[in-house]
Amino acid sequence: MSIEQTIGAASDREATSTPPGTRWAYVLQSDPLARPMIDDLTNEYDSRYGFLGGEPASVELARYPDAAFAPPHGAFLLLLADGQEHSGGPGAHGAIAGGAFKRLDDETAEFKRIWTHADHRRKGLSRLVLAELEAEAVLRGYRRVYLTTGPRQPEAQRLYLNTGYTPLYDLTKPADEVGLHAFEKALPARP
Repeated sequence: MSIEQTIGAASDREATSTPPGTRWAYVLQSDPLARPMIDDLTNEYDSRYGFLGGEPASVELARYPDAAFAPPHGAFLLLLADGQEHSGGPGAHGAIAGGAFKRLDDETAEFKRIWTHADHRRKGLSRLVLAELEAEAVLRGYRRVYLTTGPRQPEAQRLYLNTGYTPLYDLTKPADEVGLHAFEKALPARP
């Protein structure tokens, strides 16, 4: 079920611009529109990391309930494209990128699930997702973003470094030695 009409993104501010034929949708992570994203992230985590602590790496995706990424403290965002296939069938709006955030503390949003469909990578969509999530986090009163990525996701590490995130780890150490790569970014005050 889409919740885009019930949260700030649809009415309190102008959404971040999107490429032609696309639009933002704020949904619950259990929404059928999010299924391609969750399925793709499951495959991605398991293929890159295998088993961690005796469980598939994708167990991380089930760690948080819908409420963690729902208003008023969280958001689950999809970039939908006209004509992209998904569970609604051909010609429907399908997810090509997305991300989410949840409350870490009163001033900090934790970004999770930053994703771009493999067929749409290298087009700047992850930057758009970050910008939209940051704008929505500001609207919700957050002043800081915290996020992590794994050592086997160098493209995510580069994205965060290139979009103004400060690494909270030693950049000179090998990725596998660092383990979880944490980043933070200050957000502007709410307008």
